[in-house]
Amino acid sequence: MKGSVMAHREVYYVDYSADFGLSGLAGTVCDRTRFRIDEPTMAALAARAVLDEDDRLGRDVRLLLESPLPEETLRAVWLAATRRGFDPAEHGLDARAWLRRVLETCPPRPPAGSEGGPTVTEEELRDAVSAELRLLAPALTTAVPVPDLVSALERVVREADADLGLRLLLRALKTYSVRVADDQYHRFLDLGERLDYPLTAVFEELSVCWPPLGAVRRDFEFGFGLPALSRQFDGEWDAWRYEGTGTPREHVVRFVHADAGLVPGVQAAVLLEDVTCLLDSPLTGEQITAVWRTASRRRYTSEEFDADGRTWLRQIAEVCRERLNEVDPAYTPGPRPPRTDLADAVLTEVQAAAPALGATCAALIGEVVTEADPDLGFRLLLRLLDAYEAPITEARYTRFERLADRLGCGEDYVRRELERRITR
Repeated sequence: MKGSVMAHREVYYVDYSADFGLSGLAGTVCDRTRFRIDEPTMAALAARAVLDEDDRLGRDVRLLLESPLPEETLRAVWLAATRRGFDPAEHGLDARAWLRRVLETCPPRPPAGSEGGPTVTEEELRDAVSAELRLLAPALTTAVPVPDLVSALERVVREADADLGLRLLLRALKTYSVRVADDQYHRFLDLGERLDYPLTAVFEELSVCWPPLGAVRRDFEFGFGLPALSRQFDGEWDAWRYEGTGTPREHVVRFVHADAGLVPGVQAAVLLEDVTCLLDSPLTGEQITAVWRTASRRRYTSEEFDADGRTWLRQIAEVCRERLNEVDPAYTPGPRPPRTDLADAVLTEVQAAAPALGATCAALIGEVVTEADPDLGFRLLLRLLDAYEAPITEARYTRFERLADRLGCGEDYVRRELERRITR
C-alpha cells in the first residue's frame, strides 16, 4: 500500500456503520471503561470485534507490525486513542508483543478489499492527513498528555498507512475532545467520503466549532425540510410500517433531531422556514392541507392528525422551535426571502411535469411557487417526480441541477432526489 497508487480499498460504509479496525477498537475501550482495564478484558474486546466481522482490525494490526515504527511510536498512538484505558507496558508487554496477541485473535489475511472502491494515491492521502495534523499540532500537544504524539501520528501516516493514521488522529481528537474548526471538519468529511468511510466514523463524537445556526447552509446528506418530512409520512399513517414508531408528533421530533454531523438544530431551522413560508402565504387552509397531503401522498381526509393542514403545520413548527430552543436559545428564525427571480423558471418545470403528476397536482405545486416560495415549490416538485417514478431526461436533469444550484439547495441535491429516474 506504499506505492504511488493504492489498490482498491474496502468500501467501508458497506461493511461498517461506525468506526472500525484498530481505531474502532480504541473507541470501544474508551466507551467501556472509566478506569484502566486488564489484559483479559482487552483481549475479550479484540475478540468481540473479530466476531463482529471487523476484518479491518487484523489488517490495521498487520500494517503496524510490518512497518518500521519503533516501540515509542506504537505506544503513543494507542495511548492517545484510548485515553490510556489499556497500557500494554503495565502488563509487562511492549506494543509489538501486544499487537501480536491481538493478531492471534484475528483470522488469516482476508481477501483484498472490494473492487470498485475508491482509488486514492497514497502520496496524496499522506499529504492531506499530514496537513491537517500540522494544523492541529498545538491543540493536540496541549490537550493530550502523551509525549511526542504529533510526531508519532505523522510517522504512522508516512511509514505505515495514511488511512489508519487518519482514523487514529480522529480517535485522539474525539477521546480528548479537541475541537476542530468547521472548515477543517468538512475537509475531514471529504477525506472520509473519498475513502468510503461510513460518515459516522468521522463525525460521531467529534467536537466541532460550529458556525452560527442558520438555514442558509443546506448540504444535507439525506434531504431536508418539508419535502423530506413528507417522505417520512408517505402513504397512510396506519400502514404497518408505522406500528410501534409512536405518534405523528414523535415522528416529527425524530426528524428534527436528525442533524448528527451537521450544525445542531439546522434540520429544525430549515423545516421551520418551509412551514412558516406556507403559513404566512396567501394560500387558503384547504390549499395548505392539499399541499401537505399531496406531498405525503395521503389521499383521504378523515379526522386524523393532518386533516387540517394549518393546524398540523403549526404543530410541526412548535416541534422545530422546541429543538431550536434546546440547542441555541438565542437563535431567532427569520423569514426566507422568496426567490421571485426564479419563479418563472421553476413554474416552467412544474408545468412540464403535468403529464406525469396530473394537472391538479401540478397546479397545486404551481400555487406554492407563485404564492409562497419558488424554492419550496421546486423541492416539492422533485419529491413528487421521484414518488411517482416519473422518467427524467438528461437534459431536464441538467436544468434541475442548475436551478438547485441557484436556489442554494446544496451539492448533489438533485442527484440524491432523482438519480433513479434518469432515462438515458
